[in-house]
Amino acid sequence: MMAAQSLGPVTVLVQPEKVWLEATPAGPTATVAQVTKLSGLVPPRFRVLVLAAAFTGLRWGELVALRRCDIDLDGAAVHVYRRLAEHKNGEIEAGPTKSVAGARTVALPEVLVGELRGHIAEFAEEGTEGLVFTGDRDGPLRRGNFHRSTAWTRTVVAAGLPSGFHFHDLRHTGNHLAATAGASTRELMHRMGHGSMRAALIYQHATSERDRAIARRLNDLVQRDEDDDG
Repeated sequence: MMAAQSLGPVTVLVQPEKVWLEATPAGPTATVAQVTKLSGLVPPRFRVLVLAAAFTGLRWGELVALRRCDIDLDGAAVHVYRRLAEHKNGEIEAGPTKSVAGARTVALPEVLVGELRGHIAEFAEEGTEGLVFTGDRDGPLRRGNFHRSTAWTRTVVAAGLPSGFHFHDLRHTGNHLAATAGASTRELMHRMGHGSMRAALIYQHATSERDRAIARRLNDLVQRDEDDDG
């Protein structure tokens, strides 16, 4: 007997030892080239924040909560223990991650380690508890100030991205890149800080769709070449 489980945008058809997945992408994603271009268009203080969002998949609140002591440059890892939440009254509150699964250690690609090292030396607050990503006047980075300082909507368009591309879509980009790099469902769940399979399966499905599209284009190229030879 096969059962169908609805998970919002994901439908999983389950049979012993078999899983069929239908899903839609979680949100728009950027290419590595677009991420690099975008990071070069924002003010220098925020350049590595863009790279870190895209290459770790951390949430905004997790990124702006990072302290010097949370980043192990020698071990190429970031320890995610907490997040900053900005309330409607303007108060910023530090608290634990959204869930138990949200507390995690995420490995960093080597290219990001060097970028973080330079950023910390130039922009991070002093001391082991000093914030890594801060506002123009130091202190916690507020989302509204970030958007104003970066002229976000105009800047993403200049980077070749749609005007509706949000900062959170850099997280989608990071998760998509991890799936493309071959991360298993469990590995994606860990990097994303999710306790359920739902979101991880979305990214894996999107990657398999991309792989099938590549195969179709390869097939067209082969057929075209055979037709030319004929």
